[in-house]
Amino acid sequence: MLRSRFGKMAMATTAGAMLMAAAACGGGSGDSGASTETQGASSEAPKAAGLKIGLAFDVGGRGDKSFNDSAYAGLERAQKELGAEIKDLSPAADGSNRGDLLRQLANAGYNPIIGVGFAYGEDIKAAATEYPDIQFAVVDSASNAPNVTGLLFAEEQGSYLAGVAAADKSKSSHLGFVGGVENDLIKKFQAGFEAGAKSVKSDIKIDVKYLTPDGDFSGFKAPDKGKIAAEKMYQDGADIVYHASGDSGLGVFQAAAAAGKQAIGVDSDQYETVKEADLKKVIMTSMIKRVDVGVFEFIKAFQGGAKGGSNTVYDLKVDGVGLSTSGGFIDDVAAKVDEAKKKIVDGSVTVPAKP
Repeated sequence: MLRSRFGKMAMATTAGAMLMAAAACGGGSGDSGASTETQGASSEAPKAAGLKIGLAFDVGGRGDKSFNDSAYAGLERAQKELGAEIKDLSPAADGSNRGDLLRQLANAGYNPIIGVGFAYGEDIKAAATEYPDIQFAVVDSASNAPNVTGLLFAEEQGSYLAGVAAADKSKSSHLGFVGGVENDLIKKFQAGFEAGAKSVKSDIKIDVKYLTPDGDFSGFKAPDKGKIAAEKMYQDGADIVYHASGDSGLGVFQAAAAAGKQAIGVDSDQYETVKEADLKKVIMTSMIKRVDVGVFEFIKAFQGGAKGGSNTVYDLKVDGVGLSTSGGFIDDVAAKVDEAKKKIVDGSVTVPAKP
């Protein structure tokens, strides 16, 4: 059921088998799908001598309570369970030094190195050519380079479930979507959300606002813009707003609290990561994207001898995306959400990736 899989972000994912099958050829094994909540029991795990992992964050860096923090959870798990040495770096506000961060980690002897976010795609490609003996991974970007692994997610599928829950809970039949940057990746969130909502109420109204145009990644770190966008939606009649805007989502939550309305978080279980009590109570659910699992499983597979040159997709079938149930706000629509998930998994519903 929905609660058991995402209530506390503790779940097992069969996606591990996709990477671990390759790792087994090199002698790797283990339960890569274990909950991050069990990290404290990892002190007895065998230590991996010389395992040095580098991770370069997307704009916003560690502490965004969303996308970057989810990636860091996977890195931290590798440190605790595998005994790895870890290093994380954050880019400049405009992300202009992403390539420099990758080279800095490579020159310091870190291997593997992970770039968090699709914007690392070209920089990872260049670094992989420059450092052919280092294994890289990039989140949200596909690759066919022999030493690069693409970690991809079916954001549209998880967002479809968010749309189902929002439409069923909405009293005004009016929703909102705030995207950080208007690009193809964030449009997947919008497309899935709209499709899920309209599967419940075909005539439901959905306002859409992107904070910055494609190429301007400041939209992921602009809570003030997120707040203004959400305030307008609430004033116009929306009672639930879903954001896919990184750190800017804090502004969406602030607007929801001020308006006495609800919001939907993204990437991490934001009911758990947001500390302010007045904001917690407005976070109806979050579309969880298990970047932590993808990062950890890549590292575990690397430790077992796996190489790059492939892309792994984390979708609903392997619980790579889904909804949180913290706070109990969507317990009353759990059956409808589970039914929608079942239809996507069995192929009777195909979720669009474009609005």
